[in-house]
Amino acid sequence: MNVARLATVDAAQAARMLNEMREATLAGQRARIAPRPVIEQSWGRMLRSGVDPEHDRRSGLLPSDEVYRRRKESPLRHVLPVLREGLLSVADVAQHIMVVADADGRVLWREGAPPVLRRADGLGFELGADWREDVVGTNGVGTPAVVRRPVQVFAAEHFVRSQTSWTCSGAPITDPRDGRLLGVVDVSGPLETMHPATLAWVDSVAKLAESRLRELHLASLEQLRAVAAPVLARLAGRAVVVDRNGWAATMTGMPYVRRVTLPKALQPGRRWLPSLGSCTVEPLAGGWLLRAEDEPLATPTRRIVLDLSRPARRTVTVTASTGSWSRELSPRHAELLFLLAEHPAGHGAAGLAEDLFDDPSRTVTVRAEMSRIRRYLGELLQHRPYRFSDDTEVEVIIPDDPRDLLPQSTAPAVARKRNAMQDGRTGAR
Repeated sequence: MNVARLATVDAAQAARMLNEMREATLAGQRARIAPRPVIEQSWGRMLRSGVDPEHDRRSGLLPSDEVYRRRKESPLRHVLPVLREGLLSVADVAQHIMVVADADGRVLWREGAPPVLRRADGLGFELGADWREDVVGTNGVGTPAVVRRPVQVFAAEHFVRSQTSWTCSGAPITDPRDGRLLGVVDVSGPLETMHPATLAWVDSVAKLAESRLRELHLASLEQLRAVAAPVLARLAGRAVVVDRNGWAATMTGMPYVRRVTLPKALQPGRRWLPSLGSCTVEPLAGGWLLRAEDEPLATPTRRIVLDLSRPARRTVTVTASTGSWSRELSPRHAELLFLLAEHPAGHGAAGLAEDLFDDPSRTVTVRAEMSRIRRYLGELLQHRPYRFSDDTEVEVIIPDDPRDLLPQSTAPAVARKRNAMQDGRTGAR
């Protein structure tokens, strides 16, 4: 059943069918039409996390000064003109609104048809509102943030009853440099105003926004490169100039590196960095000059925390005496680091390929991804076989419910781990 197409022909019938599906499915009965997989999986997460489908529970709105602070710090502020040009003109005519939320699901911008904005107020779709999936249920802001792809949620596909008169089409916007989630852009309105092409439209504009962010990044690196050129010309030895986030603008005396992982609060002076070892850190306008040293600093025991407890955001955090840093992981990198944590003695490329794809011959894909991981973990990750370095303590934080362990992963080894965890829970009961 193509609900999107049906809604354009007979919105009332579509709403009735979706409502019957919702009532039957949540009651544990067989419905005439089954929920779409993305909706069924989201509802499963909601039931496991305890979201009440019959009662609207919301966290408090952010105060206006906090909304403005987040706006100022969000990279999405740079692409608002792209989003407005691509979405608002059509959205206003079609009685929709455009909503832009940050990676935490907080609504930072909201524009569109005034009558629809007033209706959105009644749903709690306000500036500063929290629209994470595990707070307000399946929706066009929180669900795309979890599954990391565009999602359209029609009427009673919303998990919470109060939202079932609404329809949302949301697409994630990620940092084109590293895939980190920056936020979600969503077009919303009453069911009868939506069109089957809305989701593709929103997704295409989100991709335009990502392209604009890529252009801005390259322009900023070019500017930093111009500042650094006369500085590097006077230096001997290995050195690299990076922006405040560690992206390399230029270097001398060393092979090309794309990015250097920096501590959260980098300070000038002598520091140890995973990909460079011992180095001297000096400030530059818009970035840092990192001068690698031949004499290494003593490397104390370091700690890696792989946090998989939240389905929407998987992170790795490295802590040492010289500082700490965190990085959000792509689904594939989260799978690989989890598998390595499961094999502390090491795992070869063929073994990882078998665990990931049930095909030990797919070593080229594994080696390419491991090479990308080593760009930010540096010597903390060894190879031949792949493993965490011996002086590194590794902790993995997993979700309480086994089904929430890397829920989008189809890797056989991850599925076996989920099943083993589930069997352990069943045995304990």
